[in-house]
Parts: sequence; structure tokens; C-alpha cells
Amino acid sequence: MIRRLLFATVLALAAVTTVTTGPAQARACKYNYTCVTVFYSDSTHTTVVGEKYEDCVGEVDMWGVRSGYIEFYESPC
Repeated sequence: MIRRLLFATVLALAAVTTVTTGPAQARACKYNYTCVTVFYSDSTHTTVVGEKYEDCVGEVDMWGVRSGYIEFYESPC
């Protein structure tokens, strides 16, 4: 019984740690908007490591990598 409780506790902690340490996801682009998400290497936002562009018809272009440091821009079409 103690082993099962210990195993369940370790499993729960691992799940919480995995969820909270993942990279931040960009928010969804609204309908009929053009959106640009810029991913930076660190919190100073000096080095761009990736970018995601979504146009008015829903086509998505992305280059580079995602990171936890983002800036999101949107404008109506």
C-alpha cells in the first residue's frame, strides 16, 4: 500500500513538472486576422529563434524553433 501511494505521488509530481516546464504556446489567431508570433531565445528578447505567420485565409508559415519567450501581434484583415 505504501509503495502504491509513493508511486502515485511520484507519478503526479512528474506529470505536473512536465506540464509546467514545457515551452509556452502561442495563442490562437482570431478569425479574419493576420497574426505574427515571434519566438526569442531568452527573456531579453534580443535574439529571434523562430517566427510563425498566419494570414487572413488561414495559411500558416513557420521557421525556426519555438521557445517560451514570445511576442504576439495581430491585425484585422
